[in-house]
Amino acid sequence: MGHGGDVIAELTTNHREVEDLFAQFDDAPPGSEARKRLMDALTIELVRHSVAEEQYLYLAVREHLQEGDALADKELEDHARVEQLLKDLQQRDADDLDFDRLVVKLRTEVTAHVDDEENSLFAQLLHPYVLEELGDKIRQAKKTAPTRPHPAAPSTPPANKLLAPGLGLVDRVRDYVSGRGQ
Repeated sequence: MGHGGDVIAELTTNHREVEDLFAQFDDAPPGSEARKRLMDALTIELVRHSVAEEQYLYLAVREHLQEGDALADKELEDHARVEQLLKDLQQRDADDLDFDRLVVKLRTEVTAHVDDEENSLFAQLLHPYVLEELGDKIRQAKKTAPTRPHPAAPSTPPANKLLAPGLGLVDRVRDYVSGRGQ
């Protein structure tokens, strides 16, 4: 978290971190506790990343890009599918028969979303000031963002900006007490 640079550099670095977590997941023995811990780490990173994008990136997309509303809405739909998969995975142990199947679906969704952002959306965000300012906002949002999926939580302003820090605080307390993500 907090790599510096503009929003594209920040989010691209986050994408590589998620890919690395998926690779570590692949290396862990099937059904192992290590896989469950890695899925917790993936969940934490993906939720924080999504919340930050929803709070700031997609607002900029709506404001600065032609067809911005449609682009932002499509990205939010991607996030909703990922968040529901994360919620489903959170309720399963690593030795559950559906665990690996759900991880494959999650990776497919995340990979498609990352490819779309990096190869299409990011190329359209060109103004240097906007990019730098968004990078700072994304880094700040991730510090207070939830660490657990909340599919029913709002994903658009102003409600998401009001509720996310409170949900994030509750999630971080739960993580601390349970040792999750340590």
